[in-house]
Amino acid sequence: MNPMLKIGIPGNALARWQAEFTQTELQRIGAESEIVVLDSVEAALLRGVVQLTVGAMHRQPVAQPEGLVITAVSRRANPADLLVIRPESVDKTQIFRLKKGATVNTTSARQKAQLLDIRPDVDVRATPGDLQQLHSGAADAIFLEAATVQALGTDLADLDVLELHPREFVPAPAQGVLAWLTHRDDLPTRRLLKQLHHSEVSALTNVERRVVQLLDGDASLGVYVERDAAGNYHAFAAAEREGALQRARLSQNTNAGLAEKLVAQLQR
Repeated sequence: MNPMLKIGIPGNALARWQAEFTQTELQRIGAESEIVVLDSVEAALLRGVVQLTVGAMHRQPVAQPEGLVITAVSRRANPADLLVIRPESVDKTQIFRLKKGATVNTTSARQKAQLLDIRPDVDVRATPGDLQQLHSGAADAIFLEAATVQALGTDLADLDVLELHPREFVPAPAQGVLAWLTHRDDLPTRRLLKQLHHSEVSALTNVERRVVQLLDGDASLGVYVERDAAGNYHAFAAAEREGALQRARLSQNTNAGLAEKLVAQLQR
C-alpha cells in the first residue's frame, strides 16, 4: 500500500482543479493523496512537508530551483490561445473578427507581438485580461488559454470566441501540459509519478523548452511542436527580433537538433 501523498498548491481555483485532476490520476494507479494549500509550495517541497505539486508546464522555469525536478508530465490538452471578443466589437470583415482600432488587454509579449504582426491597427494594452473587462466595455477583447477555459468550465456563451490555431498563432512553449514537481531526492514519489508520465508529450515539450533555454527566456517567444501519425515532427516558432516578428517552421523525422535549427531560423 502506497503512503498518503500530499499535493501542495497555492490557493486559487485553477490550482485546485489541477490538484484534483492529479488525485484522479493517482487513484488510477492505486495511490491515495490529499491536497494542502500553502503560501510557499516550493519551500514545502524542499522541506518534505508535501511530496509533489502540479502546475501548468509553460509557467515553470526551464531551470528548476535547486533540489526540485519535473518528474512527470500529463497528456496535452488543447494548446491554443482563445481571442475572446465582446459582441459589440466584432467585425467579421476584419482578420480575427476584431473591429478596427480595437483595444486588446494582455500582459503577454508573445501574444502582443503576434497580434500586432497581423493587425497593427489594434491597441494592445499591458493589462491582465479578465472577462469583467469585456462585460464592462473596458476592453474589446482579451486572450484566454483554451485548456484553462475547459478545465474551469468558464462560461463564454455571451461572447465571441475565436480559437487561434497553434501552428499560426504560436502558443507558449509547453502550453496545455501539466508538470508534476517533486524533491529531487524523493525517489519513491518519483518512481510512482513515472507511472503518470507521458513520454510522447515530453518528446515535444523538451524541444519547446530547449528553444526557451537557447533564447535566454525570450518573453515574446512562442513554440509549438507536434508529431504526426508517421512519427514525423513538425515545429513552429515565433519571436520578436529587433522590433519585427520572426517565424520559423521545420519538419523532420526526429526531434534531435530540432530546437537548435528553429533558433537558427529565428535569428536569420
